[in-house]
Amino acid sequence: MNLPNKLTVLRIILVPFFVAVLLIPQIPHHYLWAAVLFVVASLTDHYDGMIARKYNQITNFGKFLDPLADKILVVSALVCFVDLRLAASWCVILIIAREFMVTSIRLVAVDNGVVIAANNWGKTKTVSQIIAITAILVFQYVQELTTMGLIPAFTFGGVPSGAVFGGVGYALILIATFFALLSGGIYIVQNIGAINTTK
Repeated sequence: MNLPNKLTVLRIILVPFFVAVLLIPQIPHHYLWAAVLFVVASLTDHYDGMIARKYNQITNFGKFLDPLADKILVVSALVCFVDLRLAASWCVILIIAREFMVTSIRLVAVDNGVVIAANNWGKTKTVSQIIAITAILVFQYVQELTTMGLIPAFTFGGVPSGAVFGGVGYALILIATFFALLSGGIYIVQNIGAINTTK
């Protein structure tokens, strides 16, 4: 297994640690640690692709596992957000449905001997999700610091910081949902022929 694929596997391995830290409030600064783990896991997505392209280490295994690892990381975070009431359940359901649909097409294509790599719209979708999740984790950590009394409570134009952070986080999840649906539709149009390929 080459280095890019090892980084992809590492991303999957980090997921249960990220989920545990995020969902256990007894861990001091748990939102901070969750953010750190999420960012580290997300960076492996950037570097595995960069290294694979630079050193010509692109493999079918990597083309298949890399987007799957992204899905596992992002969906895990979003499901936790629903549990923590940090994301609307209907947005997360739409995002997960999109991922099931795309993964199903990918699996059928592989069975037909066709490996479908991620396209630019899929990458845009992933980036929007990473930005949304990271921002929400940072927002929650700031709120956690105010709850702990480590920083004073503050407002934005008289609006409590928690309400502002909640609104911005909701908007970011909406944007991520939009790009998930858009990229999913484009993915179907571009690759529907792959599932009709005969062996």
